[in-house]
Amino acid sequence: MAAKIKKGDKVVVLTGRDKGRSGEVVRVIPDEERALVRGVNMVKRHTRQTAQSEGGIISKEAAIHLSNLAIADPKDGKATRVGFKTLDDGRKVRVAKRSGDLIDG
Repeated sequence: MAAKIKKGDKVVVLTGRDKGRSGEVVRVIPDEERALVRGVNMVKRHTRQTAQSEGGIISKEAAIHLSNLAIADPKDGKATRVGFKTLDDGRKVRVAKRSGDLIDG
């Protein structure tokens, strides 16, 4: 199945404590159906000091389930569902159901 959410997409959080927030997808983990979104679902981790990194309490993004994310419509930035369309040159592209705009360049 073609991926509806990919790295670099602008997404909106639908549920949870970050509901309504939006951000860019940093990484998708297809095996677990989760994604890391920049600035969303922040957690604090207590880390030990190593030669490479300083110790202390570090804030970082935790993975969020794909079902709790929706693509942001390119036109108005609101959450939209994703459809697929084949262009005349044979490319399969993602389309925002809300506005009909292309999501892929």
